[in-house]
Amino acid sequence: MSPREPAPGHRPLDGVRVVDLSRVLAGPFCTLLLSQLGARVTKVESPRGGDDGRAIGPFKNGKSLYFSSVNWDKESIALDLKTDDGREVFLELLARADVLVENFRPGTMDRLGFPWESLHERFPQLVYGALSGFGRTGPLSRRPAYDMVVQGMGGVMSVTGHPGGPPTRVGVSIGDLAAGLYLSTGVVAALLERERTGVGSMVDVAMLDCQVAILEGAITVYGATGEIAGPLGDRHPRIAPFGVFDAADGPIVIAAGNDRLFARLCAAIGREELVADPRFDAPERRRAAAAELRRDLETTLRRRSASDWLVLFEEAGIPCSPVNDVAQVASHPQVAARSMILDVADPVLGTLRVAGSPIKIVGREEPASHRPPPELDADREAILAELRRRR
Repeated sequence: MSPREPAPGHRPLDGVRVVDLSRVLAGPFCTLLLSQLGARVTKVESPRGGDDGRAIGPFKNGKSLYFSSVNWDKESIALDLKTDDGREVFLELLARADVLVENFRPGTMDRLGFPWESLHERFPQLVYGALSGFGRTGPLSRRPAYDMVVQGMGGVMSVTGHPGGPPTRVGVSIGDLAAGLYLSTGVVAALLERERTGVGSMVDVAMLDCQVAILEGAITVYGATGEIAGPLGDRHPRIAPFGVFDAADGPIVIAAGNDRLFARLCAAIGREELVADPRFDAPERRRAAAAELRRDLETTLRRRSASDWLVLFEEAGIPCSPVNDVAQVASHPQVAARSMILDVADPVLGTLRVAGSPIKIVGREEPASHRPPPELDADREAILAELRRRR
C-alpha cells in the first residue's frame, strides 16, 4: 500500500479508546495528553464523589477549577467496581478499549479483581498504564505518595530555592506532571509496539523514578566527582551569565551560554572590557566567578529599564526574556500564535480557559471546539447505549 497523507484535521491517536480510572493529577494529566493527541478518553469514576480532584478548590459556581484544568475533552461514567453490574460494564469498556490508565497503589487493582495477568489474558490487545508513587517493585512499592513526597525523596527539593534557604518545592506539581508525561510516552510506545506484535503490554511508571530521571546531570556529576548538587536560586550550575538579573525597574532573564553570546552581551551593554577580563575570558572561569560577574553586569544593567535592555538584547540576538506572571503569559502574542490558551465552553463555568497542547503536527488543523470537563456520570446513558448496540 502506498503512503497516504492524513486528512488535515486528523490527529495521531484518532480512533484510540482510553479507559481512565485515574484521579487527581498525574493520571488525569497523562490521559489529557492522550486526548489532545486524538484519543477518546472515558473516565470511570466512583459513584461516591468521583475523581478526588472534584473536591479540590478553587471552585467557580460549585465546580472545581483544579479538576477542570486536566479533565476537559473527556467523558464520564460512574461505576462501582465492587458490584456485579459495575464490573460487567467496566469489562465491556475494556473489551473495546486500547488503553487502560490507573494510578492506584500497587495491589489495589488485584483486590478489585482486575490484576494485570488476568486482564492481559482476557484482553491481549490492551495496553495497561499503571502510575504510582514507587512502582510495582521494590521495598516501597505499596507506600502511598503525593507530589510533595516524591519531590522531597527524589532530590528535586534539594536543588530548588536559594543557597542557605529552606527546602523548596517546585512551584508546580512537577512530581505529578513529570510522571504523567512519562506515562503518556510509555503508553504511546506500547501502542506502537502493539501495531507490530498485536499484543499489548503493561507500562509501570513510578513518580519517584521520574524525579530521579529529571535531575539533569546531578547524578552523573555526583558519580564522577562526588559533588552533591545544591540550590543555586536562579543561576545555572554550569553556565554563566545564565539567570535573572536586575535592571533599573525589575528583573530580566539573560542566557549567554557561550563565548560568542557573552561577547555580544558585553558589546550590547557597553562593557566590552569584560570579554578580556581574566576572571571571565573562558566559560569555566565565568562559572567559577558567577557572583562577581553578576555584580559587574548589574552595575550597568541597573542604569536602564528592563524593556530597554530587552529591545537591545533581542536586536543583538542574545537569548533573553522578561519574568512574566501568569496573566502576562496568558496574554502573550507568541502564546496566542501557538494556540496555547484555549477557551472551552462549559455550562457551569461559562468560558473555561485552559492550556492547549504543546505538540503541534505540521499541516494538521487543531480542533475548533472541545468538550467541557464532564459532570460526574454525565455520559452514562450515551456510553451504555453504545455498548448495547455493539453486544
